[in-house]
Amino acid sequence: MKYWPITLSFLPAQAMALYPFMLFKTKNIQADERIIRHEQIHFRQQLEMLIIFFYIVYLLNYLSNLARFKNHNKAYYHISFEREAYKNDNDRLYLKKRKSFAWIKMI
Repeated sequence: MKYWPITLSFLPAQAMALYPFMLFKTKNIQADERIIRHEQIHFRQQLEMLIIFFYIVYLLNYLSNLARFKNHNKAYYHISFEREAYKNDNDRLYLKKRKSFAWIKMI
């Protein structure tokens, strides 16, 4: 999956997917295959949700989790999109076999 890499030292995370850009905190992270796969999973999620709806659902999911857990890290790691990406970012074949809207199983 093609993307445009951008390095931003002030990024609050190691990497971030904002289709079609992949943002990295440092230049050396751009070579990390697991991180790239993780962000490519987010690209697929974004595309299947017409990009804008991804961000709406992501934010609502985060806010719901934050109200539930009262903890930023727990809220973030329980976002269904993140759960799918973290669960599968070590699988090199995941994007080839991934079914559309796979993140829904993680709700």
